Amino acid sequence: MTASRDDRTTLLSVEGLGISFGGLKAVNDVSFAVKPGEIVSVIGPNGAGKTTLFNMISGVYQPGAGRISLNGEEVTGMEPHLLARRGMSRTFQNLQIFQSMTVLENAISGFHLQERGSVLADLLGLPASRRRAGAAEEGARKLLARVRLEEEADREAGNLSYGSLKRLEIARAMASQPKILLLDEPAAGCNAVETEEIDHLIAEIAASGVAILLVEHDMKMVMRISNHIVVLDHGEKIAEGDPATVSRDPAVIAAYLGAEARTGGDHA
Repeated sequence: MTASRDDRTTLLSVEGLGISFGGLKAVNDVSFAVKPGEIVSVIGPNGAGKTTLFNMISGVYQPGAGRISLNGEEVTGMEPHLLARRGMSRTFQNLQIFQSMTVLENAISGFHLQERGSVLADLLGLPASRRRAGAAEEGARKLLARVRLEEEADREAGNLSYGSLKRLEIARAMASQPKILLLDEPAAGCNAVETEEIDHLIAEIAASGVAILLVEHDMKMVMRISNHIVVLDHGEKIAEGDPATVSRDPAVIAAYLGAEARTGGDHA
């Protein structure tokens, strides 16, 4: 199964990806591609394998089958910090925010992956270390302005609204200047106003040329902002295409109606 919609512009290529746990195929033979500046959403009922797929792409899980390429380089099974240096960053379903640190300190922490200085220089406060710290703070403040949190810089992160925490996590993920940003349910737990803010932020990041790979349960948001959608069910890709095409696909409708029947109407 081919992953490419246009090999000349593909940033991320996923080909035949699969993984099993205890003999159960959690993800099986999934392929798709993501272009620069494109928003690609992965959707499906609960248990469809979306986060497992994300974990393989981002190096948390070692795939049992298939290959992943980033910017033409095979990166299958590469560790997250090495992927970050090659232009991939991600957020998680559960917030990874340091609640007792300030908003600015949280944003600064995202720059650590880029640092190459010595620990001794940092301990001694040498000029090179001070320059790095100054550059990290300047970059963090720019990111906070980008996610509209600059006025909250000195506030303890634990005092922010949930939607603001989600935007702070995106800011921190952007510190590594990624070519592709993986967002795992960025609007989960947010109210309508917070979801709209995140919606606009994602669109702005994509417009700057950063590719977005998104897992999200808010179907209104997915249909609004996605250029391309990949649909999973029971670990397999059952459909893909633009939002209009996917929303009319009989296999997609059946998968979601089946999920509704199994859960009594509470489905993603």
